[in-house]
Amino acid sequence: MLRSVFSKTLWEQRRGIIGWSSGIAAVGVLHASFYPSMANPDMAAAIEAFPDGMLEALGFTDITSSAGYLGGATYGILGPVLIIIFASTFGARAIAGEEEAGRLDVLLAHPVARWSVLVQRAGALVVAVAIAGIAVFAVMTAAAGPAQYAQIGVANLAAATVQLVLLGCFFGALAFSVGAITGRRSFALATVVAVAILTYFANTLGPSVDALAWSRDLSPFRYYSGSQPLVNGWPAADGLVLFLVGAAFVAVGVLGFSRRDLAT
Repeated sequence: MLRSVFSKTLWEQRRGIIGWSSGIAAVGVLHASFYPSMANPDMAAAIEAFPDGMLEALGFTDITSSAGYLGGATYGILGPVLIIIFASTFGARAIAGEEEAGRLDVLLAHPVARWSVLVQRAGALVVAVAIAGIAVFAVMTAAAGPAQYAQIGVANLAAATVQLVLLGCFFGALAFSVGAITGRRSFALATVVAVAILTYFANTLGPSVDALAWSRDLSPFRYYSGSQPLVNGWPAADGLVLFLVGAAFVAVGVLGFSRRDLAT
């Protein structure tokens, strides 16, 4: 019934895709629904009491405006964390997880090229993350009126969600590549955690330290939200950077995997 590695991968992971997509969307809209209680002078005064560095690190420099609040909550911390976990778990499992479980060699015994298996599984990763993005966009759009952030506009919500999907694909591709090269799922996930933490703080705190200001340009989070898509619309150039680097990760993974023996 399933004639390709791509469709087989999506079918086998359908429960995880549905569960993660529903969970990410639910968490996002739950925190978005708190916006009316945050948009008041008392809350603004309370936020001003926090150190600027802490607010920048948490992404809450402006929580009294709708774009500022969603940019710090749903699209600032919670959304990225959850979609990175989902995408990197999917990416690490796609090759390294299957290899460690002893199932990959069975798949490769069929008349299908190694590069084709990896490309199709990478494609399944992109589709899985896109499904999560569609779920987030759907519930965030539906809640815009009741949660009083309709002024952001559907186009800008779509722009922020596209960036969220691209960020997830970036880290999912990193996990996919490291897993394909090493055959170790845990190492792939550890690499994603280390890169995510370092680059997040490079983006938020790097500009405040002159000697580290350059590091922000190396952070995927700068290309994810630096142009404020909830305010300014989709930053095509920034999105292209995330896409191209993610594609490069996949290419490196395909090359590395094609040159090594599988674990037995």
